Amino acid sequence: MSEPVRTFEPVPPSERPHRIRRTARILLRDTIGRVLLFEDSDPGIPGSHWWITPGGGVDPGETDVEAAVRELAEETGARVAAPEVRGPVAVRRVVHGYTDVVIDQVDAFFAVTVPPFDVDDAGHTEEERITMTRHRWWTVQQLAATGEEIWPAELVAYLELADTWEPGVPARELPDVEESTVPDVAR
Repeated sequence: MSEPVRTFEPVPPSERPHRIRRTARILLRDTIGRVLLFEDSDPGIPGSHWWITPGGGVDPGETDVEAAVRELAEETGARVAAPEVRGPVAVRRVVHGYTDVVIDQVDAFFAVTVPPFDVDDAGHTEEERITMTRHRWWTVQQLAATGEEIWPAELVAYLELADTWEPGVPARELPDVEESTVPDVAR
């Protein structure tokens, strides 16, 4: 199921439409320990950017794990089977306020480890082609030391949760957060 396409035209903060959704986010590492992130942006604020994990909305009738497998293939070209997906290791509620919309979502974070590969963005949606401008493989040390904005801000801690997660252990419930280019004034 595709979501409505964003307009990317700035809307006064109190008039921005609100979307509610559930997502599967992937903490994707390669076997040499690097983490894949995409540079995302808000076209309503020229020059804005931050880094995000791969992942996206869970479609109706789809499990979170099925969504993680699908989103991983669509956004990165990496193909994995459901048993290769660990988690969810963590769950949080996050509000993303952009210049044209507010998205209130529940993120389920999964961990996947794959051999090094070249990212293939052929499966990106129209919206992703506009907002996600590039990708980068990061070491955990680079993530911990960067001055770049990363969503989730606590990504290194999430990676540590993934390292200690065991099958059958419920996802860690994380505090609600807001990650916005324009705060959600309606909350």
